[in-house]
Amino acid sequence: MTAQPAGVHADADVRAAADLVAGLPAGPAVWCSGLRKRYGRQTAVDGVSFAVGRGEVVGLLGPNGAGKTSVIKMLLGLVRPDAGDVLLLGRRARAPQARARVGYLPELFRYQPWLTAAEVLRLHVRLAGMTVPAAEQRDRLSLVGLDHRAGDRVGGFSKGMQQRLGLAVALVARPELVVLDEPTSALDPLGRADVRDIVGDLKSRGVAVLLNSHLIGEVERVCDRVVILDGGRVAASGTLAELLGQREVKLQLTDLAPAAEERLAATGEVERAGDWFTVALPADDAGTAVPDLVRDLVSTGTRVHAVEPARISLEERLLGILRNEQGDGR
Repeated sequence: MTAQPAGVHADADVRAAADLVAGLPAGPAVWCSGLRKRYGRQTAVDGVSFAVGRGEVVGLLGPNGAGKTSVIKMLLGLVRPDAGDVLLLGRRARAPQARARVGYLPELFRYQPWLTAAEVLRLHVRLAGMTVPAAEQRDRLSLVGLDHRAGDRVGGFSKGMQQRLGLAVALVARPELVVLDEPTSALDPLGRADVRDIVGDLKSRGVAVLLNSHLIGEVERVCDRVVILDGGRVAASGTLAELLGQREVKLQLTDLAPAAEERLAATGEVERAGDWFTVALPADDAGTAVPDLVRDLVSTGTRVHAVEPARISLEERLLGILRNEQGDGR
């Protein structure tokens, strides 16, 4: 898990570490350490540190006011941090070259209503200083389902269509890092599925994705790791397996033979409550442990009445972390 720095982040050791990371040809797409930001008397971000690897999808979670958008703005150089360091694609975030290969979909955005969708893309290609062929720009509109509306003015687009256009803008300049701030907020279930597919394709091509979303189910489906912010600090971070704990399965069984009990014990630790058995699954399970277990139990004459997954959801884990933080007085 990502560790938070102790004390004020301003020492030479961290700056030396930043220089080391910057010198790596295949270093992380995002590296930040000790980010702090105050607005007047309000501390928005307090010592946030994490990284996003190349080809990795990281979810940024937390309640309203947790500091998620402030962190994103500091990462992108839109807001200057009061303390801390940021590297984007191996460069200092303040350098324009660092942001040249970054695609960004902000939470709140508006495009000039008199422009067509195709004109919006051309404008952002010019702003990025890139040369992207017209056919490739059309492909981006096709990717988000707007190829048939390329010549329509943006002022007539629905919120969902504008969200799709914003995603096309974030992808048009061949980014190596894509930052998505609430990318599915205005989309219907089909649109959210499209975004999941796009994120999966980006990952397969080695593009890093930092995703901020209130739709926890979407984060759970696409993210490799999660960083949970609360009160401007990192409350927890890690892979989904680390945050959610060991996977288990609950089975309602009757007519157990000794061979069935042996088979349950061979799978993992077993807890019994009446005719319900909770069995820990192997950490390296590729999805075959449960069907193989049920098959073997049936072969012993055991009657299998129910099979239920027993791992907590990311939403339950998030709520537990935030309640613990509040209980600690933060």
